[in-house]
Amino acid sequence: MKILMTGAAGLLGGETAARLVARGHTVTALVHRNREVLANDGSPVAIADAIACDIAEPLLGLDEALAGRLAASHDMLVHVAATTRFDLPDEEYDRTNRGGAANAVALARLGGMRLLHVSTAYVCGDRNGRVAEGDPLPENGFANGYEASKAAAERLVRESGLDWIIARPSIVTGDSATGAIRHFDTIYAAFKLIAEGRVKHMEARRGATLDFVPIDHVCGALADLAENFDTAKNAAYHLVSGQPVPVETFASAIGAFPQFSAPDLVDPADFDPAALPALERRLYRRVAGLYASYFQRDPRFDDARLRAVTGRTCPPTGAAYLQRLIEFCIAEGFLPAA
Repeated sequence: MKILMTGAAGLLGGETAARLVARGHTVTALVHRNREVLANDGSPVAIADAIACDIAEPLLGLDEALAGRLAASHDMLVHVAATTRFDLPDEEYDRTNRGGAANAVALARLGGMRLLHVSTAYVCGDRNGRVAEGDPLPENGFANGYEASKAAAERLVRESGLDWIIARPSIVTGDSATGAIRHFDTIYAAFKLIAEGRVKHMEARRGATLDFVPIDHVCGALADLAENFDTAKNAAYHLVSGQPVPVETFASAIGAFPQFSAPDLVDPADFDPAALPALERRLYRRVAGLYASYFQRDPRFDDARLRAVTGRTCPPTGAAYLQRLIEFCIAEGFLPAA
């Protein structure tokens, strides 16, 4: 199978490309500034070619002739690229995430390519309890512009007239066996501030949970869905742990290391960012507070459809897994050693 992939130089794109190539498929990488496509372990991926693009531009910034040749010569477009930041204006989310999906759809239409679109499990918004893969998308209740833009992108994909699959990872973290991750970004930035004690208070609701999902499960599932496209098409799939971690367990895992202190989990009714010490207040607003909504929700993502199609189940993600994640961060120098 010949696969065209946006975001191939990113964390998920690189590892997914590695798995697809290892299974005998040909991957052409659509990249932005970084042309290096690496697996999660840092090894280079044997892609067929790397082509510069901009997902916010029509036809992903490709000239019409090149776009037509790529669309005609590839079987599938895997659209991974998106902004995952939580602090951007709505216009940027609309341009990059919703607009990027619209531009990916237009490119896929040129050659009748099948479309595998990577979204997020948190398009469920502020829902708690069981969230099924086939539940309708909410119209509101999103915690940030990122979630809202990914829901809007899903609607475009569903209405495209193409054959499509929507894949929804939850909070992507390190390898299930080793804790390894190539980039310490997104929630890892907040995790670092909390573990090092620079943010000592987190707004957290009792009973809230975090669905940490290992990168190997996510990227393995993406490769499985691509290979089983005809069986899986025109449906959404949760690429999640299905084993949500209570925020109290997360806090205890940090506190189990002698050089760290567990954060003080404060009920939202009692939490006032303005009352924090000056430095902590600034760090909370700039980084940790962007993820506060994840410490206040309890979605229970059901992945029955994914398991039925791929036979894949997520490895355990409890306290032992959290320990591996932290130990890897220490070994790599991202967090301080004792």
